[in-house]
Amino acid sequence: MEEVVGLREGSSGKPVSLRELWSPCPRIRRGIQRTLEWLKKRLFRVGEDWYFLMALGVLMALISYAMNFAIRSVIRAHKWLYREIGDNHLLRYLSWTVYPVALLSFSSGFSQSITPSSGGSGIPEVKTILSGVILEDYLDIKNFGAKVTGLSCTLATGSTSFLGKLGPFVHLSVMIAAYLGRLRTKVIGDPENKTKEMEMLAAGAAVGVATVFAAPISGVLFSIEVMSSHFSVWDYWRGFFAATCGAFMFRLLAVFNSEQETITSIYKTSFRVDIPFDLPEIFFFVALGAICGILSCGYNFCQRTFLFFLKANGFTSKLLATSKPLYTALAAVVLASITYPPGVGRFMASRLSMEEHLETLFDNNSWALMTKNSSPPWPGEPDPQNLWLEWCHPQLTVFGTLVFFLVMKFWMLILATTIPIPAGYFLPIFIYGAAIGRLLGEALSVAFPEGIVDGDEVNPIMPGAYALAGAAAFSGAVTHTISTALLVFELTGQIVHALPVLMAVLVANAITQSYQPSFYDGTIIVKKLPYLPWIRGRKIGSYPVTVDHFMNCTLTTLAKDMPLEEVVKVVISTDVSQYPLVETVESQTLVGIVKRTQLVQALQSELASWAADQQPCLQDILVSGCPTQPVTLQLSPETSLHETHNLFELLNLQLLFVTSRGRVVGSVTWAELKKAISTLTNPPTAK
Repeated sequence: MEEVVGLREGSSGKPVSLRELWSPCPRIRRGIQRTLEWLKKRLFRVGEDWYFLMALGVLMALISYAMNFAIRSVIRAHKWLYREIGDNHLLRYLSWTVYPVALLSFSSGFSQSITPSSGGSGIPEVKTILSGVILEDYLDIKNFGAKVTGLSCTLATGSTSFLGKLGPFVHLSVMIAAYLGRLRTKVIGDPENKTKEMEMLAAGAAVGVATVFAAPISGVLFSIEVMSSHFSVWDYWRGFFAATCGAFMFRLLAVFNSEQETITSIYKTSFRVDIPFDLPEIFFFVALGAICGILSCGYNFCQRTFLFFLKANGFTSKLLATSKPLYTALAAVVLASITYPPGVGRFMASRLSMEEHLETLFDNNSWALMTKNSSPPWPGEPDPQNLWLEWCHPQLTVFGTLVFFLVMKFWMLILATTIPIPAGYFLPIFIYGAAIGRLLGEALSVAFPEGIVDGDEVNPIMPGAYALAGAAAFSGAVTHTISTALLVFELTGQIVHALPVLMAVLVANAITQSYQPSFYDGTIIVKKLPYLPWIRGRKIGSYPVTVDHFMNCTLTTLAKDMPLEEVVKVVISTDVSQYPLVETVESQTLVGIVKRTQLVQALQSELASWAADQQPCLQDILVSGCPTQPVTLQLSPETSLHETHNLFELLNLQLLFVTSRGRVVGSVTWAELKKAISTLTNPPTAK
């Protein structure tokens, strides 16, 4: 059908379509179109990366909120079933234990059947990847479904397993970032860029933390501290942008679902603002930091030792290698039986969810003073308005329940970290630290019921403030981070205890970092992941040790004047990925690098074209088109171990050649560096 045309009044006679002729306000429409075109050009001048970063934040926020919504529904259903069963202890015990055993066993079996890399936290592996090591299939998008399904089942067990979702969410976010990075390369048409890929992965790690706690600032800082040895300022901006988009969308969804009236913090507190603490309390906050530091040393040591024991023990190592769901079921039975409320679980507030644990521990009021003259009865069911009563059993005082909670959860947390399921380990140690602080705060409130400073105005001690400091100090010490101090302020929405909390975190970190590796570094050690040990701040004498003391001197080189027969023999007898290219066999002057795969292809295509009487050399192959790479960085035999370690960390290097006056004399890889550092840390005993 032909389009109907007409003439616009006052026009030069050029026909226009009837649709355009009768459209209202043509001048306004043309102005809007020009404005949109101008805006489109301006937006794309910003850079297409920012759109992918925003998409990363929004996607992870949607996934995090949907997962929380589904998990809350499942937990409510389990609590309803537990209540409706009645007073039959056998049925109640079975409903309490069979549920987490089934979920955790399914989580382990399902995730491990798809890919073994979906188990555990994920942060140690992400840290290894960001250091420049390629872990095969770890960031494959097929792992995403296994991780999400397994993590959902783990979190649906509630406080029985006492596990979180921070680590797996960092892994999920990095997987999505890697996928978006590949999508960006295809859409834009740019060649693959390792630097761009690492920028997206670093932003993904920050988004993973931000969408769990709705804390963009501490999310970025925590990801930097935990997963990076060096960090680019350019990545800093990108991480903040993506994390802010994710945190904003995560809290906005709560408003849309009528859970909140506006965007607020997750665990709101109401500490005094005018005089939040008396000056002498600073000493007790510092003492709390020292206590958390000592306990975190014991926790990291025991957790790492227990993992080594499981790998060394014949029975457990075979069980974990062949029957992971069975090991998971056995561990789940132990955890569920201990937390059974009519049993010893009533002395450790086992009926509270992990969120309710934090809400009660951050309470302003002193439970010891409230129950000083009368012991309230233990409620048959948790009272939503008085959840703190779960910590006050008539057979034990508040101090008894807190001490029992700390003693039992210490080894239960260690056991839970060995279960091969997708799970996070940050929130459990965060709650554990809050319980440590709460115990000290309750003791101080009893010792100083009117406050520490005598005067006309009474400022009673707030145990919740000590729980806040304890959570930041213990979790920061276990993970070797300072950003947990900022995290508690973003979680609670109050910053009145900034100075004492920061002092507690600093003291705890000073103690732990002097004696123990972090929780994630310990996992790297146990799993034997390819990661360089840290040497900064360690008095191991790395400056006097030079490269010529630990470099690999048995180096296979290829010279330009080397006959092709010898080149073929070298390629067949070695399996290295690249060869140092030298000018001549005699001079050994380093001039470049030849990739093994490219050299093999060149040899296969060129050898057939040479006549039998010809004696070609490597130079002929290079001239024919075999590509070489320049050596942009090399070491000197006099370079110190400390400088070499910094170069490998800063540039994410895997190999450097050592030259003396241009002549190649050796090479240094991660293996030589780790061996040299190990020798300094544990020097061999003299015979």
